[in-house]
Amino acid sequence: MKPANTRLNFLILAVALVVLTATEWAGLLRIGWNWPTLHPNLAVSHGPLMVAGFFGALISLERAVAMRDHPWSYLAPIFSGFGSLLLTFGVGGVVGPTLMFLGSLVLVAIFIVILRQQFLPYTITMAIGALALAIGNGLWLFGGSMFILVHWWMGFLVLTIVGERLELSRIVSRSRFSTWSLVAAALIYLAGLFWLLGNWTAGVRLASVGLLLLALWLMRYDIARWTVRKQGLTRFIAICLLGGYVWMAVSGAIGLIYPPAPAGPVYDAMLHAIFLGFTFTMIFGHAPIIFPAVLGLKIRYRPTMYIPLVSLHLSLIIRILGDLLMQATLRRWGGLLNVLVIIGYFWMIAPVRKINRESEPILPGM
Repeated sequence: MKPANTRLNFLILAVALVVLTATEWAGLLRIGWNWPTLHPNLAVSHGPLMVAGFFGALISLERAVAMRDHPWSYLAPIFSGFGSLLLTFGVGGVVGPTLMFLGSLVLVAIFIVILRQQFLPYTITMAIGALALAIGNGLWLFGGSMFILVHWWMGFLVLTIVGERLELSRIVSRSRFSTWSLVAAALIYLAGLFWLLGNWTAGVRLASVGLLLLALWLMRYDIARWTVRKQGLTRFIAICLLGGYVWMAVSGAIGLIYPPAPAGPVYDAMLHAIFLGFTFTMIFGHAPIIFPAVLGLKIRYRPTMYIPLVSLHLSLIIRILGDLLMQATLRRWGGLLNVLVIIGYFWMIAPVRKINRESEPILPGM
């Protein structure tokens, strides 16, 4: 079925991709490439543009498309997308960050509606993820320290994706132990996020324990363990997911092994294991589903999609080795390869044609 508001969806997605491009350029500036910039503050806007801007708009758009009976839900991706566009070009002062904060509040409101209809473990998890985005955006807007609030942005992505995996894995019967072990892991992670507001070092340690436990739980119980045995797009998605869980575990392990730092190479490695390794492998896997659902266009699966997936992992290994070995050149080249791989993947999966109403479902078994 063709999604409603296709033109608006396309516009928001186009804005999100423009923001992503600027975000990647800002990341290269931060990592040491001495290239031109749109404005002096672009490099320091890398984190907010990536999470509150690109991811905030993309995930909010996905939710708005599903909320057909609530047109106001589009305010979430509109505020997040166009607020981040203002930030990208360095105009509007605090208007951009304010719009992005308002967008996250609308996303929370969306989940309040969802919870009233379906008060289930996966909706609760995703709702807490939306709240984590709002807290992170609020801290950022009102001058909070980036090394503190960035963990709330991580929480947004981690809890949103964990919730989505729970939703898609409902067909799998679970033991009481698996259910309560997930609850325990999520509570430990949340406790770490709140604790770091008062005791940053201890909070990061506890949140890292939670990340590691969540990753191990997903590796053990997610439906991707079974769908990886299938073929075509279904298998590709499963491999993306399982690789992402490994990177989540890597981030948690770095947070436990190395002393927490508010900046520097170890900080970079821990964050990008989540923001690149975990989150972008999820995007690689789900883009062939999300884009058709949002735009009404078909994306053809091709085995060559494994090339950017493998390249993303390899380039991130190079970057993180550069971080942990204190090799700035290795880190810088790894970062450049990260960007080229992401751009190459989106170019590869550009939608090719409209979906017919009689065509096959856009949601394959995952």
